[in-house]
Amino acid sequence: MKTINEAKTSKSNSEKEPFSIYNIAISNLDGSKMDLSQFKGKYVLIVNVASKCGFTPQYKELQKLSDTYKDKLVVLGCPCNQFGAQEPGDATAIQGFCEVNFGVTFPLTEKLNVKGVDQHPLYQWLTSKELNGKKNSSVKWNFQKYLISPRGNLVDYYYSITKPMSKKITKHLS
Repeated sequence: MKTINEAKTSKSNSEKEPFSIYNIAISNLDGSKMDLSQFKGKYVLIVNVASKCGFTPQYKELQKLSDTYKDKLVVLGCPCNQFGAQEPGDATAIQGFCEVNFGVTFPLTEKLNVKGVDQHPLYQWLTSKELNGKKNSSVKWNFQKYLISPRGNLVDYYYSITKPMSKKITKHLS
């Protein structure tokens, strides 16, 4: 299994080979290891989430999306405190907030950085064409969404203003 750095420096036929999202190490919110390969065969919508943001009500629609397309899609919430310090809580506070206020049952990852020098490898992959093989991007704010295909390829990304049940996203799931 290659690391992100090995993937960035290895070349295949003068073009960089995309690094599989399924090889990225990440933990659940409770600290246990999460194996992204468990999501093979389904779309995955990865969203950097925060509890004290103007877009926080999207949790409700993310849960609706998860419930509506449960056979085809996994919503993966990634708590992040990098935008306006809008996710200050610890794992217990985040989990409780999501369950009590929005009935969230989709998986939540450990709190992570989605940009900057300490950017988590998942977001390195999501935002780097070198790694995802499709396009570069940068995370602009909380609740930016990245859609991954059932084969582990980046489909597209959507800014915070795109609602989870938007046709931009659901057209891929029908």
